[in-house]
Amino acid sequence: AYEDVDVIVVKKQPGVVTHPTKSHFSGTIANAAQHYLEKQGKTCRIRFVNRLDMDTSGLLIIAKNSYAHHVLSVQMQEDKVEKKYIAFVEGVVKEECKTINEPIYRPSFDSIKRIVDPRGQESITKYRVLERYKNATLIEVQLLTGRTHQIRVHMQHIGHPLLADHLYGQTSNLINRQALHASYLKFLQPRYKNVIEVKADIPKDFIELQRRLREEE
Repeated sequence: AYEDVDVIVVKKQPGVVTHPTKSHFSGTIANAAQHYLEKQGKTCRIRFVNRLDMDTSGLLIIAKNSYAHHVLSVQMQEDKVEKKYIAFVEGVVKEECKTINEPIYRPSFDSIKRIVDPRGQESITKYRVLERYKNATLIEVQLLTGRTHQIRVHMQHIGHPLLADHLYGQTSNLINRQALHASYLKFLQPRYKNVIEVKADIPKDFIELQRRLREEE
């Protein structure tokens, strides 16, 4: 999607793991990026600036050196990286646009799920409706903070969970993964400070989902 001397932005497919884990040691984005750089004769450690869940598709930032990783991580922590997603959610969302400001909390150390809870960290999500269907809505979401599962938790909290988000109690026979796609990133190039904007096309399974939802009308 984008590359310069310090940064690579890749388009992740759904079902692909970002970095190796005990259960997914190979076939990850990290493996692929390392191989890509080695083929160019570059030996550098892969450093991810952002993360996406296995079933979320879209844009991932990889830093090629520790300096770029540090600068971009600071931009992330200070919420200076503009991040937009598109998502299909359950039900018909009434408001054209809305800001959700609800703290997100991890109930226990080994809990994968997050919840809205006053003990949590400040979490702010903005969304706007792109298209409404009979029993679902396509929205664009902007993250103003970067919490784990933020979009998934906030949308479930307001009664519109992501389609097929099994972790947060939503099933769907229209798509076989949570309907979330990281579609847009805007950040400052770490070395030269120029603005970098990257967009990711809508994935094939989203196009198919949209077609099916329109047919239900």
